[in-house]
Amino acid sequence: MMAGARQTAPEKQQDMPPAAAAFQRLRALPAGPERDELRRATVCAWLPMAHRLASRFRDRGEPLDDLRQVAAIGLVKAVDRYDPARGKAFETYAVPTVVGELKRHFRDHTWDLHVPRRVQDLRNQVRVARRDLAQTLGGRLPTEAEIAGRTGLCVEDVRAGLEALDSYRTLSLDAEIPKAGDGACLADTLGLCDHALDVAVDREAVKPGLRSLPERERTILYLRFFRDMTQDRIAETLGISQMHVSRLIAQCCEEVRRQALQGTGQPT
Repeated sequence: MMAGARQTAPEKQQDMPPAAAAFQRLRALPAGPERDELRRATVCAWLPMAHRLASRFRDRGEPLDDLRQVAAIGLVKAVDRYDPARGKAFETYAVPTVVGELKRHFRDHTWDLHVPRRVQDLRNQVRVARRDLAQTLGGRLPTEAEIAGRTGLCVEDVRAGLEALDSYRTLSLDAEIPKAGDGACLADTLGLCDHALDVAVDREAVKPGLRSLPERERTILYLRFFRDMTQDRIAETLGISQMHVSRLIAQCCEEVRRQALQGTGQPT
């Protein structure tokens, strides 16, 4: 046990090189090639620590190489901002800086949908509470009220957090529907535009104007637009000229249009 402990401790320190002298010299050097080279060497010396911190987040859906790059950015910020005169060890300052950069990356760049930071925080609280409660409720999902009681949030905030659970990752419309069994995809569940709905609205809008027309004019419009009869046949049926039928159709359509627009408050 003692020997094992003595072997483990040095392994944890392998990515933490001596820092005090390097940082004191780094702060003392003026801007120039010598300082740039020392800064680069210092960052490289501490990269193993940054990579180790990045590996903690490897199971959250982001490529490890991307996480290592983010951690390296945090390390560079830590090297540039660290002041050895404050008396704290570099790793005490660098670890929170690198971890904060990683968390900021997940918060700002990995959501498929834009979600306000407050809602992201609610999501995290709700996610943890729901997971913990499910272990004590026989496998069933907790209710919103139970989650609110566990987190101290109001039900509205719990509901916002639950909705945000589905905002981190989105699905392609080409993704197959689970258990559909026939290869159906999400796009198959989307409705199509029904142009008959517009026609229904238009019909309701012109009904008052049609009712106000004389019976002969209503008959002409019915024969023309619902029976698809030509103006010559309508004229023959009613015993009037084709020119008269044409004038009546134009006058009736204009009157119905005027009344329909007047009913909606639009200028005629």
